[in-house]
Amino acid sequence: MRAHLGDLLVIESPTTGAARRDGEIVGLHHEDGSPPYDVRWSDTDEVTLVFPGPDAHIRHIEYEPGRVHGSFGRATEEEVLSGAAQPGRGPNPGDIGRRVAAERRRQGMSRTEAARRAAMAPDYLAYLEEHPADPTLATLIRLAAALGTSVEALRGGGMDVPPGRAMALLHPQLLQLSPDECRARLSTHGIGRIAVTTPEGPAVVPVNYVVVDDLIAFRTAPDSVPAAAVGKEVAFEVDHVDDALSQGWSVLAVGPAQVVTEPDTVRRLSESAHTDTWAGGRRDMWVSIRPARLTGRRIGTAGM
Repeated sequence: MRAHLGDLLVIESPTTGAARRDGEIVGLHHEDGSPPYDVRWSDTDEVTLVFPGPDAHIRHIEYEPGRVHGSFGRATEEEVLSGAAQPGRGPNPGDIGRRVAAERRRQGMSRTEAARRAAMAPDYLAYLEEHPADPTLATLIRLAAALGTSVEALRGGGMDVPPGRAMALLHPQLLQLSPDECRARLSTHGIGRIAVTTPEGPAVVPVNYVVVDDLIAFRTAPDSVPAAAVGKEVAFEVDHVDDALSQGWSVLAVGPAQVVTEPDTVRRLSESAHTDTWAGGRRDMWVSIRPARLTGRRIGTAGM
């Protein structure tokens, strides 16, 4: 018998199959998930140490029989983990799965390590990342703790509110980033903000960008707001905020912007583009910024 945190321990009659009692497993005493377990009983809400007998079995909530799980349809845990239940199409992750996978990769963590930290089967984590699923709250709590984030973040909560709503650190410090640290945070691509002056006044708009040979470049349309950067000195900014740790950083590049017209450079930039522009539409004009100043700051604590 093997269990994960959040699974149900069900005790039922071996002759009639009628459930006599069930409860959520809230504590494991062995890393391999073998008994005994700390169980919070549904009828009393009390937690007791349980050594399951022959009339007990584990119900893994993630694969509860009869529940629909994405393209697998109605499949038991055994069918999914053994491969007997085959999806009818390729991987199609749900929103939670995408966020879990993105956060795991951001942490540089393998699936095996993430599953170990979350006390779950690696096969289920792979399934969760690749197919729509409805994990239990207990599963999300374990995943959030393993990935250093929150259940709300994995569920997509807070998407319509600005970042940085957490409390400040007890003793924060504003630290300068070196030029190399700034370049590392710019990385090779991402989303940044371009600050430009338009006939209507100053504007700051987000753009998908790439970094090639120390050039910061983005695609836009000739009649768009970002196109107003051409021929001017502009500011380009990227940042990241970690609400869970109340930390963050920002990098600011200042320099002249110009239209890229050289065919080989246009081709290289197009080949380096990680994605189509998120804003959509026809945006074929490349604009490059060659930073004359590159500065950055981060919020941390002493010794970090």
